[in-house]
Amino acid sequence: MNKIRYISLCFIVTLLLITSCNDDFLNTKPLGEVPDDALWKDAALTEAFVTQIYNGLGQGGFNEQMLASLTDEAIFTHPGRGINTITESRSNPADRGWINGTLDWPAMYQRIRACNLALEHLESPEFENANGIVERLRGEALFLRAYYYHQLVRYYGGVPLIERSYGLGEADYTVPRNTFEECVNFIVKDCDAGAQLLDGKTMANGRASKGAALALKSRILLYAASDLHDIPTASAKSATIGGFSDKNILGYIDGSRDARWLAAKNAAKAVLDLTGYGYQTNLSAPVTPAQGTTNYMNMSLSKGGGESELIFARYFINLKQEDGGRVGLFNGPNGYHNWAGNTPIQNLVDDYEMMDGTSFDWNNPDHASAPYQNRDPRMDATILHDGSPWKPRTADGAGKDPNNQIQTGQYQILNSKNEVVPYFGLDTRQSSIEDWNGSRTGYYMRKFIDPNPSIVDQNTWQEIPWPFFRYTEAMFNYAEACIELGEDEEARTWLNKIRFRAGMPAITESGDALKQRYRNERRIEMAYEEQRYHDARRWMIAPETLGQKAGIINITATFKPGKSLTLYKYDPQTYNYVYTPLNIDPGIENRLWLDKMYYLPISRDEINRNAKLVQNPGF
Repeated sequence: MNKIRYISLCFIVTLLLITSCNDDFLNTKPLGEVPDDALWKDAALTEAFVTQIYNGLGQGGFNEQMLASLTDEAIFTHPGRGINTITESRSNPADRGWINGTLDWPAMYQRIRACNLALEHLESPEFENANGIVERLRGEALFLRAYYYHQLVRYYGGVPLIERSYGLGEADYTVPRNTFEECVNFIVKDCDAGAQLLDGKTMANGRASKGAALALKSRILLYAASDLHDIPTASAKSATIGGFSDKNILGYIDGSRDARWLAAKNAAKAVLDLTGYGYQTNLSAPVTPAQGTTNYMNMSLSKGGGESELIFARYFINLKQEDGGRVGLFNGPNGYHNWAGNTPIQNLVDDYEMMDGTSFDWNNPDHASAPYQNRDPRMDATILHDGSPWKPRTADGAGKDPNNQIQTGQYQILNSKNEVVPYFGLDTRQSSIEDWNGSRTGYYMRKFIDPNPSIVDQNTWQEIPWPFFRYTEAMFNYAEACIELGEDEEARTWLNKIRFRAGMPAITESGDALKQRYRNERRIEMAYEEQRYHDARRWMIAPETLGQKAGIINITATFKPGKSLTLYKYDPQTYNYVYTPLNIDPGIENRLWLDKMYYLPISRDEINRNAKLVQNPGF
């Protein structure tokens, strides 16, 4: 109205004269919207609609708060964000704490509705099927629907299966939860149909493919065979599950578990049989440690051939500055003006093997005196620890650290009066560069952060993709199913392909010992890839893993006799280093596992809207 007051009378008269001669002026269409009847008649607009459904994938796993910090991989540095309400068992329907949008109940159903709309209209398309676009879009929509349902199922258990788009004025919008088995079967059906429609199609990076559909099928069938979803097994391990009345929404109450493992094995093998995927998987012996680190970095950075690992990923470009391109800022060292968000904890560091394949042991004096030496090469490609070489410091730190080494300890130096004084490292919470956002654990995340020195994480975006599905996951899925079926030799063959690529010696165990080696191998290889949270739950080892107190490291360095420095650098010839593992202050995070945490609670809003929903056990 304010604008109208300023329009001159002359202009109004002119406008009236024009519009009196052209009634079409009143029939203009909004430029930012497309009417429904036009959308489905145009191939380009329909493709745009399907493309928009991908937005439900969010930033992949590259949010500021990562799922790793709900596990024994990492801890989130900054208090008050709600993420530790889950780790401290303070979850309930009214206050669930941190819930990522990519697993949020209403957000997932919004995307599922969009998939249903697309599939309904593509059943009898109103445009020409040029170059098989109809089959391609239907295949993508089927995959995306399956993916979003799999997100719901692996966090919540069985959920209502909605196969059509609801309209206004329907008599009833309430729907009960389907059984877990029905949900798995539905996801598998969509994956099979999507894979068939996408077979032979050339897909752009970031779009669904036959490989993506088969990888999703492999994952959901592996979960279906696991302890958490075999109700007799789960009930024996958890009184919370055993006392729940609607067990069929959590898993299989009967049927052959071996048949489920066989289905998981066959689904994984179908992925392994695809051509064009996989990186350095045909080695007959371990590579050198240096090459093992390089190989792992190539995969996590999707460079140097490592991009062949990706089956389905979320890509980022600098021209579109999204949070997924700020992984270095979110997680890098505060001595570089970064935020130290999801920092590795000692629990993860301790599980990296020694180079000879034996376990690291703090009770071994050689291990304890040099805990970062002779370790699995993947550790240095995943974690920045005290003394790790890193990027050049920014201008205000370059003079303090010309050697560009991570500093997370307290050291001795000589001051201007030639006195020995304590010095806190530049990447500690007492840093002289920034003292409010340092690591609380003594470590920083390196995996997924581009080491290119021209990328200054503080203000530069990177282009590292997030791996939703990579070939190695299918290798692990296949090996796990083989172990459960008693096919140990076949499992070792595939596990050793992964280990040789990393520079690690072959696994030789059988039986339960092989299962434990497998589980640790998967933990190390897939760190920070949103696998551990689900693996620990489906294996039902969460009480002793996710429920562990978060470990940290305290590092001190004192001068050796006759040695001194005025400007600190990591130097074992000058310093005696002492490494002391501790648990984090419980006032920062006091982790506790309760069995109700095997499933997320459905929010109270959803329960109030739909009286047919059954809440998960323990809530």
